[in-house]
Amino acid sequence: MDWNLPTMDQNLGTMDWKFPTKDRSFSQLIYLVTVDGSWITTADRIRYLLYAIQHFYYPLLAIVGVLVNIITVVILTRRNCGLSKCVNRYLVAMSVGDLLVIIFDLILRHIPMVYWEQFYFVQSIPLCNIHAVLLYAATDCSVWFTVTFTFDRFVAICCPKLKSKYCTEKSATVVLGTVTVVSCLKNIFWYFMLLNGYLLGNAPWFCDVSGDVLDSSVWGTIEFLHHILTPTVPFILIVLLNVFTVRHILVSSRARRRLRTHSSGENPRDPEMESRVKSIILLFVISANFILLWSILMFYSMWSRMFYLGFQSVWLDNFVMELGFMMQLLSCCTNTAIYAVTQTQFRQQLKNLLKYPLTAILQLISPLGNYNHKAP
Repeated sequence: MDWNLPTMDQNLGTMDWKFPTKDRSFSQLIYLVTVDGSWITTADRIRYLLYAIQHFYYPLLAIVGVLVNIITVVILTRRNCGLSKCVNRYLVAMSVGDLLVIIFDLILRHIPMVYWEQFYFVQSIPLCNIHAVLLYAATDCSVWFTVTFTFDRFVAICCPKLKSKYCTEKSATVVLGTVTVVSCLKNIFWYFMLLNGYLLGNAPWFCDVSGDVLDSSVWGTIEFLHHILTPTVPFILIVLLNVFTVRHILVSSRARRRLRTHSSGENPRDPEMESRVKSIILLFVISANFILLWSILMFYSMWSRMFYLGFQSVWLDNFVMELGFMMQLLSCCTNTAIYAVTQTQFRQQLKNLLKYPLTAILQLISPLGNYNHKAP
């Protein structure tokens, strides 16, 4: 018993990506997870358990994701967090990109798949290929904004001569605008590759796909390059930039420590190095968050296309794909927590923003209480 999953003929090496609509109610899923029977494999139980978790996980993640990213944008646009204008611009762009992914991917794609009975009407809306262009463009922006921020910090720390020219608010605006335009243009091919009907089933693609596209080595190559560019290349770039940054910091910190010790005869406090440490902690945490939460989906997406094109040495169960989507979407909700943990002033601004509604209510109630107290 398998729901909304591709069926495979191992001998022919083909997949059927037409997803049948069957019962995926929460109670039925729990029954299949707990039922005693050898006809359900361990992989099946894991997959059904993930389906059951998604009934609560995705709506909660949507609420949290929208709220935290809007709050982050509001705080950062006020520019009271002690960050440079350049860094502030990148962090705002990253939050906006994450918010768009939450809207186009989580709210408009995954939640209708989980609650397909309530959203069955979307199958009659012929907009899936347009939705795919917007979704993958937003995803590309979210990923590449992280790369551009990492590169900006690399230049700021490792290239002092280039820092004054590149690490400016104007340069950040140009870079982010270029990434946005290129991401939109790059993903137009999805409009022609996919059909306009929704599947209401999960797959690396989520729209109807013609057999000609599935069997085409040209389209397969294009899609494979798509997954190479996002997020495989960003993975490599982020890792390399972080390695070079760490190496530069270690070398320069040793040299500064020897110089300051030699000149003063002791090991005094170094405010500049402390500032660099804070900056690099923010960079590394954001980079590690991206790499860890994207790795499963990246691996599965590349493997699925290679498998369909005939590279069938290993079979991955579809629970890997489901887990990959869940982790990737979680990555769009974690940056606010990262800023709050690593940035003291951001944390203070967050507290003030959360206290504001309560303060406003108390100020509104206070005059009413005084009036009632004075009334005869």
